[in-house]
Amino acid sequence: MNKNIMRVLAMLTCVSFLATAPFLLAASGDATPGSTRQQSEAGGYSFYSTHDEILNGAKKEGKLRVLGSFSSTTYKAMTAAFKKRYPFVDVYFQELTGTDAPQRFLLELKAGTARDWDVFPMVADFWTEYIPYLKKIDLLGMATQNVLAIPPAMIDPKNRNIMSIGSAIFAIGYNRKLISEEKIPNSWEDFLKPEFKGKKFMVDLRPQGFAALAAGLGEKWAFDYAGKIAAQQPVWVRGQSRTVVVLAAGEHPMLHLAYYHSCLRPARNDPDTSVACKIIEPVPVRLHEFAALPVTAPRPYSALLWLEFQVTPEGQSLINSHEPMNLSIYAAESELKKVIQGKKLSVNNWDTLHNTPRWEQNTLKAFGFPNAEVK
Repeated sequence: MNKNIMRVLAMLTCVSFLATAPFLLAASGDATPGSTRQQSEAGGYSFYSTHDEILNGAKKEGKLRVLGSFSSTTYKAMTAAFKKRYPFVDVYFQELTGTDAPQRFLLELKAGTARDWDVFPMVADFWTEYIPYLKKIDLLGMATQNVLAIPPAMIDPKNRNIMSIGSAIFAIGYNRKLISEEKIPNSWEDFLKPEFKGKKFMVDLRPQGFAALAAGLGEKWAFDYAGKIAAQQPVWVRGQSRTVVVLAAGEHPMLHLAYYHSCLRPARNDPDTSVACKIIEPVPVRLHEFAALPVTAPRPYSALLWLEFQVTPEGQSLINSHEPMNLSIYAAESELKKVIQGKKLSVNNWDTLHNTPRWEQNTLKAFGFPNAEVK
């Protein structure tokens, strides 16, 4: 080949590599904070390059108003610890209570009347409706660049301004006085055996566990399984907290797809409780305790410190001490992460969360839209 032609080809290759290099660096996780900031701002997101920048901003704000879905007891401990770490931020917390509270707050967001809140909890039921009303601040970019000490897996890769502070795993709740552990199902399909037909276990009519199974095993499998579960004539219930009380009272022997953290709760008050949990695989998992900044949040720097604090070892420990196992499976020091280590999981995660309302509705359809017998 002519030497001049070879020189030209070499130059073109070099130019092509240089043009694509920034994108290769970004994809490999080696992007600098400066380049990440440019990429964030190009996508309409705010990005702070250093933790000191966030700290200095929070010092100027001096205040934080938080809406939360954890219990008031949990947040009382959390706010006390947060104030000790950041004494220059005065925190006000309010628990968002009531089954219709998330929808009410969403309406306030849409109407522009929720102006003085800095952080609020989201629910998967209205996922896509929230998006236009969130402050576009690049949590993922700052987590990836270690500006914020938040595991990147806890942040939505598509909507980079939403994070999940907790997770829930589903297990089998049972009463040891009514059924021995060796008779408890070893797989989800075991519930379909003839000996479990006819009021032998309870099923929650809010089928969040079925959505988690759909995420890992496929929606066809999940809806078919839901129909077969309905054919077993279970006791239909609504609300896990109330149902665990019923389980403890010995009214029914088992709760199918019980929240693990809920069926552990009785042991906190009564070491001799008859309620126990059994984890079987695949372990259904759902991300929850979602948090974001409303678009009108007046104190974003303080809000970022609050989000970060909740997933530190101290923050996760405080949550675990008041709401055991209501933790993130992605947090470094999570006790829940240790429980599921090495097990096969079925996770309703960032890639599938948007399907949750449809999956739950189709599960109810497969159930035959029954009414709750225990409410």
